[in-house]
This record gives sequence, structure tokens and C-alpha cells, in this order.
Amino acid sequence: MLKNFNIIDADSHVLEPEDLWEKYLEPQFKDLAPKDYQFEGELILHKLSEPVMAESKRLMAEDPSRYKGGYDPQARVELMEKMGSDVTFLYPTIGLWMWAIDTMDSQLAGALVRAYNNWLQDFCKHDPQKLKGVGAINQHDPADMVPELQRIAEFGWRAVFIRPNPVKGRILSDPAYEPFWSECERLNIAVTVHEGTHSRLPTTGADRFDSRFALHACSHPMELMMGLLAMIEGGILERHPKLRVGFFEAGCGWLPYWLWRLDEEYENLAYEVKDNVKMKPSEYFQRQCFIGFEASEPYLPELIEYIGADKLLFGSDFPHMDHPNFIESVDEALALRQRLPEETIRKILHDNPLNYYGLT
Repeated sequence: MLKNFNIIDADSHVLEPEDLWEKYLEPQFKDLAPKDYQFEGELILHKLSEPVMAESKRLMAEDPSRYKGGYDPQARVELMEKMGSDVTFLYPTIGLWMWAIDTMDSQLAGALVRAYNNWLQDFCKHDPQKLKGVGAINQHDPADMVPELQRIAEFGWRAVFIRPNPVKGRILSDPAYEPFWSECERLNIAVTVHEGTHSRLPTTGADRFDSRFALHACSHPMELMMGLLAMIEGGILERHPKLRVGFFEAGCGWLPYWLWRLDEEYENLAYEVKDNVKMKPSEYFQRQCFIGFEASEPYLPELIEYIGADKLLFGSDFPHMDHPNFIESVDEALALRQRLPEETIRKILHDNPLNYYGLT
């Protein structure tokens, strides 16, 4: 592959094996663990239509080896080496839904999170220079968030992910989360806000649509928009100026409009939020936030002109069904050379992920 820098995949995923919970869940919780992707007699995935389920099964049957890199660390490393991706940061797949069930017992959610983090730690041990874990956090129990964050930091991991959705009625600016934000800032741990369609949390669009076509279109960008708003309006970014926050897997096209909209609201209503918001929302984003992008987004040059090239991160999203081919994802990113300067390509494929994950 022709390149003069190392490609860092800032947002890719694992496929958790079915026996993860049997092997890793603490003994006192094993009888409560979800089985066959069901919890309390219901699928953990909400409103997943039959056509989409059938298409997912078809993709898997068509080329099972394509997904091996999701659950086999050696296969993942071989795939990375083949295409020149030198480091990948790993987020969950089943975990996006497993503890994203609003009615789940808080202690069980914490046990599932710990089991997943322990499994992912073993996965990454295969090649810790290439495979980087992003830790899960139990938002069901705010008192559990800091201890697990500290344990994750002991793994040597540089980031955790959270959901933008309300969990047990709490949005991201809830005061109960304040110790978590403080400890992330103290430990220099980045926080990725990452949505997942079909979860059983309150989700934008799920109150009125049933198709994945509609749910996937709504949930990712709109939940991230509200997550960013909560962090600004609730004063999280004001109180924690060294906290790094990423907004992943919804493209970046929503961002210019949303920053413009929030700046306009601030210009008219700064007096209402003056205790928590002391500068324009766009300035908070520029100071401490990052965003994932899709290589196929047609307006990248214009967006970069507006927000700069220092905030964009490449993520393959492999092996999810809308990005099942890792090779094509990397090729699409490298093809940006036809539209963007080489210096910009280096930033979004290498320098920016280093900065976001605190690896410089």
C-alpha cells in the first residue's frame, strides 16, 4: 500500500462470542445473564425487522471468514497488516445493546460491563501494540462508573465509551455523573459518545418509526446532537476544559449546522445558561471535541474549511453490516487523496487519532 504514515482506525468493532458471558461473568450473576440475545424473554435488540435480520444472516452465510477478524484477534491483526492499518481502537457490537436496556438491574449491568472489559482485555493482549481496547462503562449505576474507569485505566487503555441516550432518566449532564467526568479529566481518558440503533433505551425516532431505515437515520446523528448539547448546556465542558470528547459513527455533516444553531441560541439566550456556558458552543467544540467522519461524505472539503482538519477521525466501523468490508473502508479513506491535501489526509488518518486517544 502506498502511504507514508501509519493508519489509525479510530472506530472499529469486535464481535463478542456467544460464550463470553458463560466464561467471564461473575458467578453470582450467571443465572441472570441474557441468553440467545434475549433478556427477560425479549430480544435485547428493539425493533429489528425481519428483512434486516435476514440480510444480516445472508451476509454472514455469504462469507463467514469476512467476520473472523471481529472475534479472532489473530485474524484481525492479519487483516490490518494486509491493508496497512497499524492500530485499531475496538468498540463493542453486542455490548452496544446488552447493557443498553433501561429496565436492567444496575448491578447486573455492571457485571456485564466488567465481563466485557475483561474479555476485551484478553482479546487485545494478543497484540497490544495494534489492538487497543475502549472500555465500557455502567451508566445504570453512577457509583460504579469511577471504580470501573480506574480499573480500565490500569489496563493501559486511553478511552471509554458512553451512550448519549437517557439511562434510567439521566442525561449526560446529570449531576450524578460529575465524579465520572472529573476522573476522566484527571486520568486523561478520552470519552467517546457512541450511539447504537435498536437499543432498549429512550432513542430519538423510536417513538414513531419501526424500520431500520428510519431508526438508523435518526438515532445516530440526533442522539449525538443531543449528547453534545447536554455536555455544553449542562456545563460539563465548561467545568472540565481538559476533557476530550469524541462523537462517533454518525458522519460529520450534522456538526456545522448544529454548532451554528447552538451559537445562534447562545447569542440570544446566553443570560439563561450563563452559569454553565461562558463562551460560544462552537468554541467548546474547537477546544476539546473530535468527530468521526464517513469517507463518502461529499462535503468534506467545505466542512474542513469550516471546522478545520484537526477534529476529524477515520473509523472503519468494521465489521458492522453497513461496513462489512474492512479493505473497502480503508481504500475509501485513502481515496480521499483525490479530494484533500496530503497534509489533511495524514491528520485525519494518523495525527488526530493520536491526539484524541492521548498517545502523543
